[in-house]
Amino acid sequence: MHPLLERAKKVMPGGVSSPVRAFLAVGGEPPIVAHARGAEITDVDGKVYTDLVGSWGPMILGHSHPAVVEAIARAAREGLSFGATCEREVRLAEAVLSRFPWADKLRFVSTGTEAVMSAVRLARGATGRSRIVKFEACYHGHADSLLVKGGSGLATLGIPSSAGVPPALAELTEVLPLDDERAADALFAERGREIACVIIEPLPANSGLLVQRRSFLEHLRKLSREHGALLIFDEVISGLRVARGGMTEITGIEPDIVTLGKIVGGGMPVGAYLAKDALMTQVAPLGPVYQAGTLSGNPVAMAAGLATLELLEDPQVYRELDARGTMLARGFERALERFDVTGTVARVGSILWLSLQAGPPPRAWQAVDPRGARLYGRIHRHAMRNGLWMAPSAYEVAFVSLAHGAEHIERATRAFESALEAAREEG
Repeated sequence: MHPLLERAKKVMPGGVSSPVRAFLAVGGEPPIVAHARGAEITDVDGKVYTDLVGSWGPMILGHSHPAVVEAIARAAREGLSFGATCEREVRLAEAVLSRFPWADKLRFVSTGTEAVMSAVRLARGATGRSRIVKFEACYHGHADSLLVKGGSGLATLGIPSSAGVPPALAELTEVLPLDDERAADALFAERGREIACVIIEPLPANSGLLVQRRSFLEHLRKLSREHGALLIFDEVISGLRVARGGMTEITGIEPDIVTLGKIVGGGMPVGAYLAKDALMTQVAPLGPVYQAGTLSGNPVAMAAGLATLELLEDPQVYRELDARGTMLARGFERALERFDVTGTVARVGSILWLSLQAGPPPRAWQAVDPRGARLYGRIHRHAMRNGLWMAPSAYEVAFVSLAHGAEHIERATRAFESALEAAREEG
């Protein structure tokens, strides 16, 4: 065991600050990171990896982009935290809202979990109802009400729900299967008057990339309106990643609340939730729904977000990201075919997922074959040895950034091919 990992395990549960980082689902020891730049990440032993994790999504420009680093340094020299409104906070709010023209106001928080937790509270406060609806294996952060049949680390570790969530609270969370209009209709027919909100990742990306039919999302919009419930799009991953206005722009569906994270902070801890005036005036200090954060709107984090969004204004950006995602997907699919491995690559823009099972990529958690996770574990270990940093979970996605040039994608493809060959030799 690496001495730093040994020290980490003495002072942190599992030696990590987030469970999936422990590599329990794929085996092997998690490397300790020293630094990262562009499309590459380097561990404390000097080994360089082509990075397909990108800090789990926010590094759309690549690591340590000079413009973002300079913006952070400039802001830090002016003050690390004010606990008060600053100009950069106002400018970033304006920049974000320009990408979601149906929304009037937003509130910054520090994490995606916080954004979702606050959005659910707002929905409950605005409707006067307590029951919420989520979907199986969709992950919305680690707030108590949403840790029922969640994805991400829960799916990775095979835990359906978290301990520590009071049964009385869990009872207020209804869980539906994805891609199933009939199940949604039946629930609303029975309990529609009790439901405050329906929350869904419009592009579920925490239990594989389970691309939803637009008609299913439209059905949820119609159903929630008919029963007086709010529709929340959790775009913590997809927001600003798949398009300028995320999945809201791609689908043309207008939810009641959108939650954001990841890219909006340019790699710094930032989240946000946004909605029309009628809802946002319910939030303190204007209304009775209380939500606060000492470090919300942090000036350094706001600077990182502003610098990132300014660079994403170029209309070529998302076309380029899509082209690079296509290149990596084709390389991986050719490798799967070459080594006769059953599977394909699910992709939306620069988000990709290895679906290691027969047929087209699934749209619902029940259709995900768990046998693919065992194969993924073997592939992952060899990929890491070959200098390809992949998510340490079969159910997490890969991200391509603007820093991933053709040489990085070729290198990633070669490392993936070598990993498939080694996994095949293992049987």
